[in-house]
Amino acid sequence: MKNIDNLCINTLRLLSADAVQAANSGHPGLPLGAAPMAYTLWARHMSHNPKNSSWQNRDRFVLSAGHGSSLLYSLLHTFGYNLSIDDLRKFRKTDSATAGHPEYGHTDGVEITTGPLGQGIANAVGMAWAENYLAATFNRPSFPIVDHYTYVLCGDGCLQEGVASEAASLAGTMKLGKLILLYDSNNITIEGDTAISFTEDVLGRHEAYGWHVQKVADGNDVDAISAAIEAAKAVKDAPSIIEIKTQIGYGSPNKQGKASAHGEPLGADELEATKKNLGFNPEESFHVPSEVKDEISKIQKENQAKEDAWKELVEGYKKAHPSDFAQMESWYNGDLPAFLASEDFWAYEGNIATRVSSEKVLNKVAPLVPNLFGGSADLSPSTKTIMAGRGSYSAANPTGANLHFGVREHAMSAIANGMMVHGGLRPYIAGFFVFSDYAKPALRLAALMGLPVISIFTHDSIGVGEDGPTHQPIEQLAALRSIPNFTVIRPADTNETAAAWVAAMTRKTSPTAIVLTRQNTQLLPETGKDALKGAYILKDSEKATPDIILMATGSEVELIYNAHAELKKQGVDARVVSMPSWEIFEEQDEEYKQSILPKGATKRLAVEAASPFGWERYTGFDGGIIAIDSFGKSGSAAELFVAYGFTVENVVAKAMEIFKA
Repeated sequence: MKNIDNLCINTLRLLSADAVQAANSGHPGLPLGAAPMAYTLWARHMSHNPKNSSWQNRDRFVLSAGHGSSLLYSLLHTFGYNLSIDDLRKFRKTDSATAGHPEYGHTDGVEITTGPLGQGIANAVGMAWAENYLAATFNRPSFPIVDHYTYVLCGDGCLQEGVASEAASLAGTMKLGKLILLYDSNNITIEGDTAISFTEDVLGRHEAYGWHVQKVADGNDVDAISAAIEAAKAVKDAPSIIEIKTQIGYGSPNKQGKASAHGEPLGADELEATKKNLGFNPEESFHVPSEVKDEISKIQKENQAKEDAWKELVEGYKKAHPSDFAQMESWYNGDLPAFLASEDFWAYEGNIATRVSSEKVLNKVAPLVPNLFGGSADLSPSTKTIMAGRGSYSAANPTGANLHFGVREHAMSAIANGMMVHGGLRPYIAGFFVFSDYAKPALRLAALMGLPVISIFTHDSIGVGEDGPTHQPIEQLAALRSIPNFTVIRPADTNETAAAWVAAMTRKTSPTAIVLTRQNTQLLPETGKDALKGAYILKDSEKATPDIILMATGSEVELIYNAHAELKKQGVDARVVSMPSWEIFEEQDEEYKQSILPKGATKRLAVEAASPFGWERYTGFDGGIIAIDSFGKSGSAAELFVAYGFTVENVVAKAMEIFKA
């Protein structure tokens, strides 16, 4: 190792330790131990330009071990991204650019939000998958305009999480050769030595997955690390993992190699001793030596030259392949067709399950949005999420747009997040609604990042039928509705399903779940584009203030629709409101919301074949709810809906009870 390399590495170590100490909170152990591998990657191998952090063909770097965020911030500052020394000083402070864990869209150069361990590995699989598909789609002889790597730094904890195993297995199957994982192997977890819970052969496991594996015995040997990365880059038909043996808290005389270095500041005395041990002045904090600045300046110029060369290549591509270039630009710009202006898009017939409705709509969307890219967790025949004529992606067919995730819901969702942040694609995923529980950690991060990933969840209620309570979702609607910045749409019929797809496709900063039935639903003549407002009137009262307002979503809308006439016979003038999306309804102005649910109309009834949790905000003290507050049962859908009170007769009876109260 050259002296300048050592100086740069120790600068990163101590910037990170200073930040943690200033915050009196954080994780110094990983930065102190992993700084050599991170510096080697960023200085010798990564194509990235701090002056243009959104450069399309940059290499991506994912810190899956997001608790080591101070190392990432030190890298970003030192390499010239828009992150100042003052930002490092404000590490973990409210509203600072240096949050406790890396946050996408919050800090320049952070590729994706990480922290929940293991998800970063799955995100990186999504990025590498997107790169592979885009390269296969747009690259031409002499014009490799999509040509970059995805690198991940992870720890022992990441590799213990199931989502990492799911994603790694899939990456090996898909032979994603431009995915390289640097494994910070220090044998320490919060509770002590990894031997208490993690004794497996990690490299053997990944080799069985189909990965290229290597081991570097000394985590401070930058030449060996560099050689291993170079060898990994030479393998084109398999992802690579490099186990790099490190000592957590390296350089700290009293904490090196100990669990206590993981998640607490070193302390003033230990930090002083660490600086002395690494050859730095203990009186100086947040210090970047001039020699380091000079060295990084050289690297910046080299990276700027790489981007400039790529821009020249793109100009040549643009002239040689103008239509391909225009399409690629359209994909990256997120261009969409005028859905609302297309009469064919809104033309449907028949009473069918909304999962079948979604299949019909999807196959109208797919030809209009050629960068739609997605699939299901081994359930596409049931979720109806195959795009006709688009082929299936595989290692042998990298231009197929239908994805097969296998039975891996958590990884599927996290992979889609990685695809979304990569750019150029509109990913969607699919599965049974009850198994949204498996995907929820990644759905939550999509909402946190504001990623418009689309989730298609079918078999949405006790209508699943004979599969019984294990497969009948009850609380899942409430769970997803509780996620901030997450949009849930449960359409009543095919017309509303078309609206759901339009809403999902056009939302820019919110993920969307479209929740669909297994059983047939009645196609209602009044449904359609108004569903884009989240809630709207299907049948109205003749009175200025309705006697009662009936509200429902999904398959239960037809119950309140048909109850309207029966109530009329009994002298009750009801308003019927379809409410496919609470979130979209809440985005409307107050005047519109009052026009649908006026404050003076206090007698209300909500009907939904799910937990009643949350409906109180719309029914109020004088209203009622027909819902399910227990688990389901095995039996036919028709029998179960009767048993749980989802009939027109029960809706009428409950409405009359509320009306007379």
